[in-house]
Amino acid sequence: MARKLDLMDIKQIIRLHLDGQSNRKISRTLGINRNTVNTYIQLVKSLDIPADKLLEKDIGELEKLFPIKTTINNRRYDELMQYLDSLKTEVNKPGFTLLYHYNEYSQNVDNPYSYTQFVEHYNRRYRKVKSSMKLTHHPGETMMIDFAGKHLYLTDRETGEQIPVEIYVSILPHSQYTYVQAVMSQKREDLLDCITGSLAYYGGVPQAIISDNLKSAVSRSSKYEPQINKSLKDLASHYNCVINPTRAYSPQDKALVENAVNLVYQRIYYPLRHMTFFTLGQLNEQIKILLENYNNYQLQNKGISRREQFQSQERSYLKTLPATRYELKNYRRAKVQKMGYVFFSPDKSYYSVPYQYIGQNTEIHYTDKQIEVHYNHQRIAVHIRNKSKGSYNTIKEHLSSTHQFYTDWSPEYFKKLATPHGTYVISYVEQMIHQAAYPETAYKRSMGIIQLHRQYGSERLNNACRRALLADSLSYNRVKNILENNLDKEEFDEANFSETTSHIPPHENIRGAKNYV
Repeated sequence: MARKLDLMDIKQIIRLHLDGQSNRKISRTLGINRNTVNTYIQLVKSLDIPADKLLEKDIGELEKLFPIKTTINNRRYDELMQYLDSLKTEVNKPGFTLLYHYNEYSQNVDNPYSYTQFVEHYNRRYRKVKSSMKLTHHPGETMMIDFAGKHLYLTDRETGEQIPVEIYVSILPHSQYTYVQAVMSQKREDLLDCITGSLAYYGGVPQAIISDNLKSAVSRSSKYEPQINKSLKDLASHYNCVINPTRAYSPQDKALVENAVNLVYQRIYYPLRHMTFFTLGQLNEQIKILLENYNNYQLQNKGISRREQFQSQERSYLKTLPATRYELKNYRRAKVQKMGYVFFSPDKSYYSVPYQYIGQNTEIHYTDKQIEVHYNHQRIAVHIRNKSKGSYNTIKEHLSSTHQFYTDWSPEYFKKLATPHGTYVISYVEQMIHQAAYPETAYKRSMGIIQLHRQYGSERLNNACRRALLADSLSYNRVKNILENNLDKEEFDEANFSETTSHIPPHENIRGAKNYV
């Protein structure tokens, strides 16, 4: 089945096209069929939108502009490549013909290519592998990355246990300028931290990053068309470059970084063999010192160091680093609840989204500092991350008009509402809110009291609040009862008025409240 081309891959094609690379070179860099690259470049040119503006568009907008699919059938193509690989040992034998092997190939697969296509793929394949050659690496074009096969170790202070750590190595092939970093694992977060560390060390960004087929980098391994994971593509988008995994079982694709790893064993591992480190920070500090010596070491065949070669020949070709360092994004799916919030499970908190998306399934992209909510590849909400459990994080504009009305409630808001109805209404509402254990409860009661003016008028409401204040009774029902029973209309002596005075006469045998504490 034909696979729809990933929209992040389309952005990578556009980036390389803007960098001035030919369609053939883009095809080789990304591992995408050249005809597919040609088709997309033609589509880009046919649009009325400049190519650099396409990079600024959301994934959802690109999906409308590029609805086509690639023509590669992965299974069919892999079957052909596997068969062509088996011909390596047969080529120089007497009587070898392509027609003989095409007949053999077509009898052993369900959906064979035509003979013409078979010959074309054979010629492409064996033009590349017939003999080895020295590859020319242009300045600023690529950065190769890999993890060393051997470990360095930290020591547990209490038990003396040796804890293995991974050693990441990157190299700019043109200048051979090298970066080394120790991390606890080869997991995605550590790999991305190492790549951002590399780019910061070089002070710029190459056109492409060539990685090994690491599990933390590739979500589906393939010798011819591996699938890069979402986080690594997001990093590439942030730094305006592309990711190009090497072919599986093809160490020649990253021979320079493999050689750099061997040199790291000699120049960094060996000097550290008698040293003890208790923390990753201590180890990386020592690696940094040795790395400076390594990059400053004069290359015998060139009479110049890696650092000098980088500064004079390659640095100016690197793209400018973005203003902010990349932060690892993680992903969660969440349905927008009826109240207009999504539940963010890692912190058990809630974040508002525009009320039009209530009931829709969304994807949350989050970092340590920020929360983004996406619907159909389009960002619909951005929040600063609040790690307080159970918190509700609201942007007022997200709420419907009814919900926005409730968010306006505050002591000042209710004082403003009470002002037209009299000083006693203001005083009553203020005291009710001030004495309430939960202000939200008092807000509802205050709203109910103020609304009584519609039925009884402002003057009667003000008198009722006056009488309730004298009785030191703060409740909605108290004011309502005074109005319903017309008690607000009765004359009374304010100086002697007390509705809390007991009707029971004093007596020495009657116990007071203090006896029941």
